[in-house]
Amino acid sequence: MPSLPDDSPSDEAVLIENPQIPTELPILPLRGLVVYPLTAVPLTIGQPRSIRLVDDVANSERLIGLIAARDPEKEAPNPDDLYQTGTIAMIHRLFRAPDGTIRLVVQGLSRFRVVEYLQTEPYLKARIEPAAEIEEEGIEMEALARNVRDQFIHITELIPSIPREFVNSIASIEGSLQTTYSIANFQRMDLQDAQDILEFDSTRDKLLKLVSILTREIEMLELGQKIQNEARSEIEKVQREYFLREQLKAIQKELGERDEQTADVEDFRQKIEKADMPEEAAKQSQRELDRLSRLPTSSAEYGVIRTYLDWLVSLPWNTHTSDNLDITHAREVLDHDHYGLEDIKARILEFLAVRKLRLERREELSQDLRDDQIRREREGVILCFVGPPGVGKTSLGQSIARALGRKFIRISLGGIRDEAEIRGHRRTYIGSLPGRILQALRRAESNNPVFMLDEIDKMSADFRGDPASALLEVLDPEQNSEFRDHYLEVAFNLSQVMFITTANTLETIPAPLLDRMEIIQLAGYTEGEKVKIANQYLVPRQLRENGLRPGEVVFTEAAIHIIIRQYTREAGVRNLERELGSVCRKVVAQLAEDKLDVYEIDADQVRKYLGRPHFQGDEEISMRTSEPGVATGLAWTPVGGDILFIEATRMPGAKGFQTTGSIGKVMEESAKAALSYVRSRAEILGLPADFFDHSDIHLHIPAGAQPKDGPSAGVTIATAIVSLISGKPVRSDVGMTGEITLRGQVLPVGGIKEKVLAAHRYGLKTIILPKKNQEDLEDLSEEVRTALNFIFAETVTDVIHNALEEPAKPASRSAKRGRQTKHE
Repeated sequence: MPSLPDDSPSDEAVLIENPQIPTELPILPLRGLVVYPLTAVPLTIGQPRSIRLVDDVANSERLIGLIAARDPEKEAPNPDDLYQTGTIAMIHRLFRAPDGTIRLVVQGLSRFRVVEYLQTEPYLKARIEPAAEIEEEGIEMEALARNVRDQFIHITELIPSIPREFVNSIASIEGSLQTTYSIANFQRMDLQDAQDILEFDSTRDKLLKLVSILTREIEMLELGQKIQNEARSEIEKVQREYFLREQLKAIQKELGERDEQTADVEDFRQKIEKADMPEEAAKQSQRELDRLSRLPTSSAEYGVIRTYLDWLVSLPWNTHTSDNLDITHAREVLDHDHYGLEDIKARILEFLAVRKLRLERREELSQDLRDDQIRREREGVILCFVGPPGVGKTSLGQSIARALGRKFIRISLGGIRDEAEIRGHRRTYIGSLPGRILQALRRAESNNPVFMLDEIDKMSADFRGDPASALLEVLDPEQNSEFRDHYLEVAFNLSQVMFITTANTLETIPAPLLDRMEIIQLAGYTEGEKVKIANQYLVPRQLRENGLRPGEVVFTEAAIHIIIRQYTREAGVRNLERELGSVCRKVVAQLAEDKLDVYEIDADQVRKYLGRPHFQGDEEISMRTSEPGVATGLAWTPVGGDILFIEATRMPGAKGFQTTGSIGKVMEESAKAALSYVRSRAEILGLPADFFDHSDIHLHIPAGAQPKDGPSAGVTIATAIVSLISGKPVRSDVGMTGEITLRGQVLPVGGIKEKVLAAHRYGLKTIILPKKNQEDLEDLSEEVRTALNFIFAETVTDVIHNALEEPAKPASRSAKRGRQTKHE
């Protein structure tokens, strides 16, 4: 609230008669302040144009116009930035300060409104007209004025710093307009509210506005005083409790009893001795325990140190489980929990065999060499299971832990952006904790569990750090023996932990992190494998989860085949289990009504329980490829293999070419390369020579909202274009993959296993692959290799020769060398 300086004008100076008001006045803009009539206000002038204005009027009538600026932050407001209503004021006192500013006291005389501005330089000058004010009389005005005075006096009681003399002077004012302006001049309020009070013509409106402002101010002050009183009482309570605790300590000391602090210190001392910590951690915990014993329990740091010691003593520094190295037992566990996955099971058995041999050879060493080997011993293996969802990556980790006889813990890294999630927060922060690695080990109560880091490919980084870089220390066998969490600040040995990571794709995993891991691919399951998994694992589990007894619901093999083909098309078995569970739930609902003993679900009942099929089956491919210009390609995605229809059509034009379907830059380049190859070999391929002179080609890959990119669609695009131009449809049972060069060579591509499994899922019979990918078929099961006919192409003409229903006549020797191979 503004206050008058000690040298404010006397009453005689304030109450002088108003001089004659001129029609033109120099205008002094005010920033964040409204000056009212009948009030005296101190001002400080610093801008050059304002100083010039004051200098010019100081030796004349000493009258100026004071108008508030709409934006207090603007240093030199122009006429458009000012309100239209202001106050005519007289300069009473003027003082020039050493810093060049001018301090003056002005007396507000009356209101005015600006008619027009006459000049802006060297300062503002305007033509004005008086703005008369209406001062009503009557009992309502007296009541409003008294209410305003009482409210203001109540505010001064809540703010003791307001001088009592000023309060007495306010109480003695009789006129309602004088009361309004005097209190408004002193009361803190928003600039717009202050301007509204000035602009109201009616004194009644001014008083009503002031009543609402004062009411809100009283509420704010009373609330602040309430908060202050509560805080004061809380401080007094804390002080009282402190004295009581000190008295309690003295009483307990006299009685020979232990106080809370002594009990805590002794309890932690015993836990530190039992924790069997390394030397560094033991010294650190002893130092913190000594600090804890000297601090008062009411200190904030007491709780911080107590929490820190609780973490130190609860970690499994030397607590571990013994490994079950029985190879036969491990094989039985893995075979019981998972069908197939022979490569992964073999890798786990190799790990157990190496560990068993290492322990046996250790017994042959002397005691010193044996101790040295134990200190240097580490797991040295970090497996990374990579594959689409639902293939059993997480459950495989649980089986490994069960086979080893170790505890299993799992954390998900998906969406983690903060490095502190891995390394923890420093103890200087309120509420700091160790990272998720040590938190999980504390829950496991073992320093050698099977530790699964799920979704390692879905981490990201931001301004809080890169968690993938923090994981390097965790997963590097050469570093993790001294892993230092920011919270603990002492080394913890992670070398005995068996880390297993999972991912859907390798592309998003940083290369340094990928280098620490041994990659094991899980491509997916064939239809036959899914049927066996459903019978051995999924159906019994869904029967248990839905309260059914074994054998109460029986799925025929034909019913499971229908569910796999028409209701789920996935690399894993997650959706298959959902559909089986849906059937079981519907059977339970009928069982409650019909009370039948056994339900047999055959192929005819699947549609009854699951509704219309989600997929059309093999006939979809036949329908899509029935016309020339459509070829079936094989694609790799993070959720497994898939098929991709590539369509080509022509329209009148001249050598135009466009692609649609949300394709990436690599696939767009493949499309251009395929078109260039076909145009350059049109005569050799038996295509009309003038086709491109009168035609535009549109290449479309459906499912346009799904991004598609990758260097494996070249042969499919070229086949679709040749099929369009020649009018010969592509065989409906043929799928293909491979990249091409401008010379027509077929280059090898990746993801062969996933693509072939997708082709097998969709019912394709013949697969055209690059010749150099022939060895990749060794990763496939005998079931898939027997069911499919593989053709290995070296050139595009090999592909076209085997893909079109009426093969184009080969025009090069390389086409004659195409190999058609069927693996039995």
